[in-house]
Amino acid sequence: MKSIRRGQRMISLFIILFIAGMVVLVVKIQKESAFYMMNSDKQILGKVYDCRGDVLFDDSGAEYEDNHFIDVGNFIGDAKGQMTNTLVSANTDKLNNYSFSSGLVEKGGKAAIYTTLDHYANRAVYDAYAGQKGCAVAYNYKTGELLVNVSLPSLDVTKGYDDIANFESGTLMSKTLYGTVPGSTQKVSTLAAALEVMGADKLFAKRFTCTGEYINKSGDVIKCHNSYGHGEQDIQQAVENSCNPFFAQLVEDEEIPLDGIKNTYRKMGYAVNGEEDKFIDIDGIKCETASTTLENSYEFRTQWGCIGQGDTLVSPVQLMMFQSAIASGTGKMTMPHVIDYVTDVSGKTTESSETSFSDEIFSAATAGTIKQILLTNGANHYSESVGGYSLGVKSGTAQVKNGDEENSLLVGFLDDVRHPIAFCIMIENKESSAVKTEHIAKTLLDALCS
Repeated sequence: MKSIRRGQRMISLFIILFIAGMVVLVVKIQKESAFYMMNSDKQILGKVYDCRGDVLFDDSGAEYEDNHFIDVGNFIGDAKGQMTNTLVSANTDKLNNYSFSSGLVEKGGKAAIYTTLDHYANRAVYDAYAGQKGCAVAYNYKTGELLVNVSLPSLDVTKGYDDIANFESGTLMSKTLYGTVPGSTQKVSTLAAALEVMGADKLFAKRFTCTGEYINKSGDVIKCHNSYGHGEQDIQQAVENSCNPFFAQLVEDEEIPLDGIKNTYRKMGYAVNGEEDKFIDIDGIKCETASTTLENSYEFRTQWGCIGQGDTLVSPVQLMMFQSAIASGTGKMTMPHVIDYVTDVSGKTTESSETSFSDEIFSAATAGTIKQILLTNGANHYSESVGGYSLGVKSGTAQVKNGDEENSLLVGFLDDVRHPIAFCIMIENKESSAVKTEHIAKTLLDALCS
């Protein structure tokens, strides 16, 4: 009898182990079948939509009008592997239209990514460039919802890559995500550092003279874009005039030790003097962070970097994010996101976005002071070209390609509780184009605020 009971127990154990193994196998198949299907030649991907329900990506082969996707082509991307740092390539798993229980779904699958982008506004901005190279990015600085991300040249992904060898440089990437020479938009960061170190009262009491150029304490020449000079100025006038000699003298000032500038820059996210670069994550998309060289307050390289030339690189996305810390008055950047929510093959919402913020990059007092300086600049210089909007702005001219070309930049925010928009706009080789950054800004705001 004992041997029979022992045999029964063994049989029961084997049955239990068999059932457990089957459960594990089913769970494993359920979880991994989608992965293998996604990496097969039979993968079926869902769609990507904008905030109004317009299609931004469709892998089904459906017909769309020519260039329907061109304004967002190099940011949304596709599944063909030619572009790696895009929404689709970073989130292919979320677009999986296959499940083990329902099998391969070709038409009825509801897997989708619903984005915060406004296709209408993106297309308006793209058209406003009139074929000129550059990029523009804008978001809601309170929620972090990315609204516009345009980079030219771009492509209509439905037309494929048969002529890829003849694509213009930059076609397969979104320039908003990569470091660029910021020009005088960098003076916003240097302004923040000065305010953090000495405070508003001391900074506004400073007066420096511009004669058209400044010979610094190392004997190097810092030239102003105005060869006749701006005369004696305070910080408000220097920002409005975008005066290089003023900012060079400010960096040299003994009341602003270089360590103070470094500390503020680092809090803002700059990699200083070769420090390890990090990335801003936008729903899996990598955005480069800023970098610069700050070694000696009295030397050209450091002063030129604080003015926005030399070794300084900042992505348009990060320049936009700095504006959020200013516009909100908090000194904290709103972190951008492009995915609003995701649905699976059955249409069930599997994830939704949440607003998040950076640590404080500068004090609320500094944010408030910069905000007023930029709003004054906007009122004094952009009320006609970007009429109808209360803007805080800073322009910049960036020398690139060894000084052979100049890019034009404009960063800013709309001071409107109904439309809390921060933006960065860049036009490459500005002398070759009749398009101006303020024209792009007007088009962008008109489209988003209509």
